[in-house]
Amino acid sequence: MEIKLLNEQGESSSTVTAADTVFGREFNEALVHQVVVAYQANARSGNRAQKDRSERNHSTRKPWRQKGTGRARAGSTASPLWRGGGRIFPNSPDENFSQKVNKKMYRAGVRAILSQLAREERIAVIENFSLDTPKTKAAATKLKALGLGDASSSVLIITDSFDENLYLATRNLPHVAVVEPRYADPLSLIHYKNVLITRPAIAQLEEMLG
Repeated sequence: MEIKLLNEQGESSSTVTAADTVFGREFNEALVHQVVVAYQANARSGNRAQKDRSERNHSTRKPWRQKGTGRARAGSTASPLWRGGGRIFPNSPDENFSQKVNKKMYRAGVRAILSQLAREERIAVIENFSLDTPKTKAAATKLKALGLGDASSSVLIITDSFDENLYLATRNLPHVAVVEPRYADPLSLIHYKNVLITRPAIAQLEEMLG
């Protein structure tokens, strides 16, 4: 798979040959959907707490006598049928939403996403992406020069190593995210409109996913 190589002015002077095993796979929609849903579910925390009828602070007195009133039988005001009563199947804080996806499926899903992005020409490669100063203006200027500075054109930057200046400069840009190859998750890959990868990061992705 040939991926365009950008220079500092955002021009595509040449291409980079990427491994077809990672960037040339067929798109498996069902697998990608399963991987993305599982990734979101595994990030979800059970923080909802509701009470059942035994946990509600209500009197145990019978609201009215069993017969003769013409109304339905009622034994407790904590009944789920009553306003202010307990829930029938309450949500618990220890509720587990996780879904199991093995490593082989996860890697295959990420490969399918990267391959589709490459076919749609939403992936670009750059030799190096670093900053000398941790200034947001410097990052915005550099992205604008590459043609990726528009707020409507979100970009995920995958760098081969952590650059503190780049991280500090881009964290206030809502449409930009910087990650290392090992943190390039499937949700981010499909969320951002464009993906910019440094050349050494391509080799790391091929080693991880090949």
